[in-house]
Amino acid sequence: MESSADLAGRAVLVTGGARRVGAAIARMLHAHGADVVVHHRTSTSDAQKLRSELETLRPRSAALVRADLADPTSYARVIDEAVRAFGRLDVLVNNASSFYPTPVGEITEAQWQDLVGSNLKAPLFLSQAATPHLKRTTGLILNMVDIHAARPLKRHTVYSIAKAGLVTLTRSLARELAPEVRVNAIAPGPVMWPESGADAALREEIVARTALKRMGTPDDVARAALFLVRDAPFVTGQVLAVDGGRSIGW
Repeated sequence: MESSADLAGRAVLVTGGARRVGAAIARMLHAHGADVVVHHRTSTSDAQKLRSELETLRPRSAALVRADLADPTSYARVIDEAVRAFGRLDVLVNNASSFYPTPVGEITEAQWQDLVGSNLKAPLFLSQAATPHLKRTTGLILNMVDIHAARPLKRHTVYSIAKAGLVTLTRSLARELAPEVRVNAIAPGPVMWPESGADAALREEIVARTALKRMGTPDDVARAALFLVRDAPFVTGQVLAVDGGRSIGW
């Protein structure tokens, strides 16, 4: 990964940042000079390894905050700890997310609370808590949505609803918080298979329906995040699809 210091002096909070796409975003922004606060819930070992990795590259440049975002008392604490780590907050990346199927007829209240809570409620209240700090730094909120916000994924009704809400939240906050704070979103397509797995036939079908005929990677999403953080000062209220053309070749 190329590195530079063009984000030096900026502080970034990545929720769900210990693993997978969140970790890729944390590494990318750190490689370009940002100080990074990694939020995690249960991935403590992964979070500690990532902090050690980043601190080896640049001492005193990474911090951790542990919280269950299902707890409404956690939002202000997470933001406060992130600000204390480096004295400021320039970027909030709302990446933490639950994902699993909820077939109609089997949906439970607990599933609704979890999926809407992690994918919509937490980003809203974290953004609200972060707003005063982001206004001081002319900062950015970056929400991780999904191409299935526009084209719902079968058997994933609640997840799709929550991500669609997050798209609307992105646009609403962009209006509410301008001109001091930009708010954008990234909608990944097939960049990483779910941890629950996907059978070979389904994987082949997804790739076949992707215009570029291949999978993407977490780094593809991380590069898009770098663009929106560093190179897009006149972009707000937008959703950038990073999907290899999956959404045009449905």
